[in-house]
Amino acid sequence: MANKMSSNIITSPSALTTTAALTTAKPDFIDGIINKIPLPKWALIAIAVAAGLLLILFLICIIKCCCCKKKHKKKEKLNLQNINGSTTASLVQPDMEDLESGLENEKRGRLQYSLEYNFRSQEMKVGVKQAADLKAMDSRGTSDPYVIVYLTSDMRKKYESKVYRKTLNPVFNETFTFQIPEAEMSESTLVMQIYDFNRFAKHDIIGEVRLPLGDFDLQHVIEQWQELTAASKMEQERLGEICFTLRYIPSTSKLTVVILEAKKLKRMDSSGLSDPFVKVQLILNKKKWKKKKTGVKKGTLSPYFNEVFNFEVPFNQIQNIDLVISVWDHDKVTKNKQIGKVFLGCRATGNQLRHWSDMLANPRRPIAQWHSLQLVEEVDNALELKSHFKLPLPGK
Repeated sequence: MANKMSSNIITSPSALTTTAALTTAKPDFIDGIINKIPLPKWALIAIAVAAGLLLILFLICIIKCCCCKKKHKKKEKLNLQNINGSTTASLVQPDMEDLESGLENEKRGRLQYSLEYNFRSQEMKVGVKQAADLKAMDSRGTSDPYVIVYLTSDMRKKYESKVYRKTLNPVFNETFTFQIPEAEMSESTLVMQIYDFNRFAKHDIIGEVRLPLGDFDLQHVIEQWQELTAASKMEQERLGEICFTLRYIPSTSKLTVVILEAKKLKRMDSSGLSDPFVKVQLILNKKKWKKKKTGVKKGTLSPYFNEVFNFEVPFNQIQNIDLVISVWDHDKVTKNKQIGKVFLGCRATGNQLRHWSDMLANPRRPIAQWHSLQLVEEVDNALELKSHFKLPLPGK
């Protein structure tokens, strides 16, 4: 055993020398190559560092390019999944805002018209002369144009010209007469819209001309050309305004509504006037409760009522009350028609809610305010009325 141990000790130095020779051989080889290069060591080190940096930058660029390509492919896949059909045209379509602005700026043609106002008879004659360079609406590059003419102050009365087939330069030479008081000229706009007639589908609008009559000096006849513009969105017809006061006394549970007056009501009769009256209705918990109405004012668009209505409303129910004010046109022959309405209460919004809140914040004090009438359908939808019922008065 001792001999084996000694033999191991003797042979180990030789092994160490061989390994040392191997390890020192590589550095000696590298040093030999470096010594052959006719440059100082600091220059070689600088070159090596620069080469390393360039290699790192090159690798980073390759990685970024690969990542971008992957992201781009993913986006294309997502877009293609949302496309109906085999075409990829939608991938390069503009945004909706850019598309709408492009449609608005699109050339639609021109319209020649004339305006003549007779101050004695309170009549305005609108001459639709001709159109030029209209936009082609048919697949064959033509249109079948006709004109609709109306005043925003009385949208119920609209005139329509003849249809001219397959032309982009129609000559109309038609005159339309409107009965409009001089006092209403500044608040009315004349609208002339050119449509493309289609027998089997909806008529497409080519463009329109809007003329605020308050901007014109109608002492003389006006005749001129004007570029057509894109048709504006559906305008809300002016129904009129109504003024009334509210007062609530919590100690006596008394709600007082005073209908004062209305103005600029919509024309409902063929004479250009209306026979208005007002209904005042209370709604409790979305169910019709109590109602009263004013007298009828004949032949006027600006009636003066000054009528008082008292309702008994318990204080614990005032938060559940909706007050509906509606203006009607009386008709002896046919059914009475609603012109417009508003509702007030805790469920209301805007001026109506503000008026109701002011009444509750100032008990015993009458609060007066003007309100613009709204479309009947809009108010009814907001109220979400349930079936009728009658609630007995407290203490009865």
